[in-house]
Amino acid sequence: MATFFDTLKVSFVDVPVDEGKDFAISTTEFLGAAESLVTLFDVLGSAAFKPVKSDMLGNIKKIRDRQLAAPTLSETLQDLCLNELKEKKHVATEGLLWLIRGLDFTLQALQANQATPTQELADSFRSAYTNTLKPHHSFIVKPLFSAAMSATPYRKDFYAKLGDDQDKIAVELGKWLDALEKNVKVLKEFLDRKEAKW
Repeated sequence: MATFFDTLKVSFVDVPVDEGKDFAISTTEFLGAAESLVTLFDVLGSAAFKPVKSDMLGNIKKIRDRQLAAPTLSETLQDLCLNELKEKKHVATEGLLWLIRGLDFTLQALQANQATPTQELADSFRSAYTNTLKPHHSFIVKPLFSAAMSATPYRKDFYAKLGDDQDKIAVELGKWLDALEKNVKVLKEFLDRKEAKW
């Protein structure tokens, strides 16, 4: 039986990370995997997740626009940012920073939920929000995201939407989260460096 993970056009498992080149992450595959991840918010099924989804898609677009404008300078996310910053611009770099925060939020929520089988999704997402996005959000944005956290489906309903074979789901989700975590960790470290600041 197919699972949610079989529907993804690109998975984070497929994103090349070149450890020999300072963990360079391929832009095209990464953006494809991020777009695929956003479809998870459709599985969560609440209109309250629209702001989360549109925020992430907006940041993906900023990065893709830069990639299309300067393809030879944008093969990896790190090159894309450093080359943009050399031009005294930071639209895509800032987009990546916010996208990573959104991905980290999703990662932490699902990792916590997978690690604690009794925890409801709303609790996992609330806790992840506090750790990742909330410190950077204005008082105008916080209520929108809080509404989304409260609108998450029950745990059993969410996992049922991911597929019928729950053992397979657990394995696939684990692999996907491990790959996502690797990407998020590399990019958080990169964005913390002095040369990635604007």
